[in-house]
Amino acid sequence: MFRSLNTAATGMAAEQSRIDVIAHNMANVETTGFRRLHAEFRDLVYTTLRAPGGRTAQGATVPTGVMIGTGTVLSSTQLSMQEGSLSSTGSPLDLAIEGNGFFQVRRPDGTLAYTRNGNFQLDNEGRLVTPEGLAVEPAISVPQGVTSLTISADGVITATLPGSGESQEVGRLELATFPNPGGLEPMGRNLYRATSASGAVLTAAPGNEGLGTIAQGMLEGSNVEIVNEMIDLIASQRAYELNHRVIQAADEMLRKASE
Repeated sequence: MFRSLNTAATGMAAEQSRIDVIAHNMANVETTGFRRLHAEFRDLVYTTLRAPGGRTAQGATVPTGVMIGTGTVLSSTQLSMQEGSLSSTGSPLDLAIEGNGFFQVRRPDGTLAYTRNGNFQLDNEGRLVTPEGLAVEPAISVPQGVTSLTISADGVITATLPGSGESQEVGRLELATFPNPGGLEPMGRNLYRATSASGAVLTAAPGNEGLGTIAQGMLEGSNVEIVNEMIDLIASQRAYELNHRVIQAADEMLRKASE
């Protein structure tokens, strides 16, 4: 009876974790380039009272065993790599990736981070940076006073110089991909960090090596689908209530047994 109390408690804790993940997804439904998380669970160890294939006192082999599980636990939060919808902004520095890949940015400590948020700006030196001031990698500088900026689908950036009306290439974007993008570590601020689980980074021009292409004047929205999150929330709430009822039933049985 005491085992059932602990087992049901693990179920309640697991559903609480799942609701925490759902809440995080729903809070970021409007976050540019956000990748939703999906909670995965695994069962805990079993108490084996009789192993399958064991023998009875008469020497017969039993076809099934007697095993009692001890509950569940959160095993991982899986990143969904499904693409979000694109929306037009009209800003020449807003970029979206149509397909696989991540933009690369250089952090203050010199390490690289990866993002799907292409809401870029120019800093006081004309460098292409994120809203937090992280420079795009490879570094791209735009001359002052350009009259227009064009970014092609394959990442070539050309600027029209003032006066002459001539266009010149000022840089080329590169995208990054990984053998297992789901193994990236979320860092907050729309950034991800490479891990041993994600595998070694592969960089290439947009449109090559299975990478997506660049859409200028567009931003990718979150891939959170609010209807699906609501369905998961209701299912998790019901599962939490069921585990709570198990605890109530076990408690009532213990009370009666002690009378």
